[in-house]
Amino acid sequence: MKALGDDRVGPPDLRLAGFAVACWLAAFAVVCGTAVLAVALVIGGVTLVGLLGVYLTRGTGTGGSRAVRRPGNDSALPRLTRWTHAYGWLAMAVVLGVVCGAAAAGARVAARDAGPLAALVDDRAAVTAELVIRDDPRRVRSAVAGPPLWLVPVRLADLSGSPAARPDHGVAGRLVGPARLLVLGTSNAWDGLLPGQRVRVAGRLAPPRGGDLTAAVLSTGEDPTPVGSSSWAQRAAGVLRSGLQRACEPLPDQPGGLLPGLVVGDTSRLDPAVEEDFRATGLTHLVAVSGSNVAVVVGFVLLGMRWCRAGPSLTAVACAVALVGFVILARPSPSVVRAGVMGAVGLLALATGRRRAALPALGATVAVLVVVDPELASDAGFALSVLATGGLLLFAPGWRDTMVARGVPAPLADALAIPAAAQLACTPVVAGLSGLISLVAVPANLLVVPAIAPATVLGVATAVVSPVWPGGAELLAWLGHWPAWWLVTVARYGARVPAGSLPWPDGAFGALSLAALTVVVLLLARHGFTRRVLAVVAVGAVVGALPVRLAASGWPPDGWVVAVCAVGQGDVVVLPVGARSAVVVDAGPDPAAADRCLRRLGISRVPLLVISHFHADHVAGVDGVLRHRLVSAVATTGWPEPAAGRDAVQLAAAARGVAVGPVPPGWSYRRGPVELTVLGPTEPLIGTRSDPNNNSLMLLAVVDGVRILLTGDAEHESQEALLDRFGAAGLRADVLKVAHHGSAFQDVGFLDAVAPRVAVVPVGVDNRYGHPDPGVLARLSARGARVLRTDVDGDLAVVRRDDGLAVSHQRADANARSG
Repeated sequence: MKALGDDRVGPPDLRLAGFAVACWLAAFAVVCGTAVLAVALVIGGVTLVGLLGVYLTRGTGTGGSRAVRRPGNDSALPRLTRWTHAYGWLAMAVVLGVVCGAAAAGARVAARDAGPLAALVDDRAAVTAELVIRDDPRRVRSAVAGPPLWLVPVRLADLSGSPAARPDHGVAGRLVGPARLLVLGTSNAWDGLLPGQRVRVAGRLAPPRGGDLTAAVLSTGEDPTPVGSSSWAQRAAGVLRSGLQRACEPLPDQPGGLLPGLVVGDTSRLDPAVEEDFRATGLTHLVAVSGSNVAVVVGFVLLGMRWCRAGPSLTAVACAVALVGFVILARPSPSVVRAGVMGAVGLLALATGRRRAALPALGATVAVLVVVDPELASDAGFALSVLATGGLLLFAPGWRDTMVARGVPAPLADALAIPAAAQLACTPVVAGLSGLISLVAVPANLLVVPAIAPATVLGVATAVVSPVWPGGAELLAWLGHWPAWWLVTVARYGARVPAGSLPWPDGAFGALSLAALTVVVLLLARHGFTRRVLAVVAVGAVVGALPVRLAASGWPPDGWVVAVCAVGQGDVVVLPVGARSAVVVDAGPDPAAADRCLRRLGISRVPLLVISHFHADHVAGVDGVLRHRLVSAVATTGWPEPAAGRDAVQLAAAARGVAVGPVPPGWSYRRGPVELTVLGPTEPLIGTRSDPNNNSLMLLAVVDGVRILLTGDAEHESQEALLDRFGAAGLRADVLKVAHHGSAFQDVGFLDAVAPRVAVVPVGVDNRYGHPDPGVLARLSARGARVLRTDVDGDLAVVRRDDGLAVSHQRADANARSG
């Protein structure tokens, strides 16, 4: 079997690759608004294409066609002339790609930022808008109970309101689109609305976050009023998707919530724990509709048609019908259409028998999609789809043939080559997004290969059958949940592999640098000697470094008495009780961040979780603390507000059968080396600047003789009351968790009385509150405290040593450093 890239006439045809890459990266940089990034991305991306061409052509010419040899002339050509003849096509294609990508994106960005709408956004005007829904309304998950928040991508059709009549806006009370908006709605009436449907709603405009073509954010608490209905295709998709969800409701939560995500990208019921495990093991692409979904569905139809011995024309028609049907089922939104187009590239190559045409078709498709919708250039899903398709076309066939030639059975060679090629191509983008290189991604993807096709086909069959035979749909869903269960199991255990990932720089630089390193390694691996050297180095690095990382990872450090997690703008404090066991104080603002931090510390048992108060930055991550851990009890403040936070803690604990209750001043707890005492609030404080903050639990923890004062978000009033009650001697501590993320609302007498040797400040990077206050940090430092902050230093751990205290810290994506 010939490789897909060979097709009997030479190496892969890369003539359009430079054009597509330049167009894509130029549009990305323009949409993101960074000129320097544009130059760096285009130069870096095109250089990689050139290196890749060198790797793939193997001396047979460039551009995917054999070099034209002119007897007697080649040796006489100067080196520069030969290089120009070889790569001139690439330079011209790059220039044309940059012009096309930058022009298309620049026109859209200019339209986004110009006109009266921008003035209304600057004024945060109250308006009434008629909108066309572009994608399914998505409810934002939160551990905090309370009003829901719906994110709805829309297109502006008509906008009116009294602010639009202002003369300086240049409009007469009415604006007509098109412009892209994002609706932030708190009404459940958004649920069930379909893409393509028109609605009218009143709200207030606000600036977007940037980095895409969204012109404004419209915040509203009102119910949207439908104006007409969506297309028949969207209505049909809605019926099928609802039937799939109903059929999955009786299934266990994790595989039952995953199955719709595998089939149509519907992650509304996906367990956050599964989502996090998929991210850690490089399986996230499975729950985003991509070309692989299309390939499974079309491939199943293709096998059926071949079994029926249908001719090529009938087979192509049947596959095309299946492709259109799947796009309708998964919603003909931009992301799904993109996946359909990527799948159609492979279908075209298969139907025409011209496999070498697949790569030019992919390049042309990328360029056309980016020019039509430049926002795709900044879409991570688009990048992963393109790279996965390109990896399958460029690498998988050659690797498969090499393995077969060396005696590997063809089915096993396919099973190894396909996921490895896709993962290799996607890893630079994944590393740029996460700042990590997963070492378990390839094995995990190999393990799930047998389950993907059955789960996808059974899920599609469930959706198709559900409107006419609900009982049969439930049976098919039950069958489909078993391969989904296997995916959940692989992700769960893969995410818990020690040293399963390596730190890597994030952002565009990290992605390009890893891509360059990958191509260089591929080039070196072409030669037998360097291939053996690389293999020896790789094996030596794994054999030498892995046991060290497993046995002495450096985190948590030996002798640690308290750890403060970097979880953003919030608190998670950990007090070690024993092996893999700790008391946790507060849960932070994000379940995933809290879970990751406790994983890094190796904590699997929490005998006590203490909630200092019910603000979201201390309770929204409670599901992350409870996730896959044995939690014995939850102690809370007696102050019941905010009610949303209180309800969230109670619901999360009740769902796992964990007892919850408030603890009064003087309450104490002892387990292992940890002794915990509630110092305050000494009495309820009412009418202060923030009653929930001032009624935070203030705890004195003693761990191996080290006194640690944990102050929640207590402010002036609470700190003064505590100082009056206990005096300076009673508050003296070795370690102070600075209250309220180091805000200015501190009592200087209280800080002086505590006189800590180490002060730690849990605070989020570039938070909008201006925390921590420089004056507070300066006062602590002037009194002899060593001050550390999680936004700068990452996770923090205080270590007890014979000669005193030391502090270790590590970024979430770096190794521990001591000081």
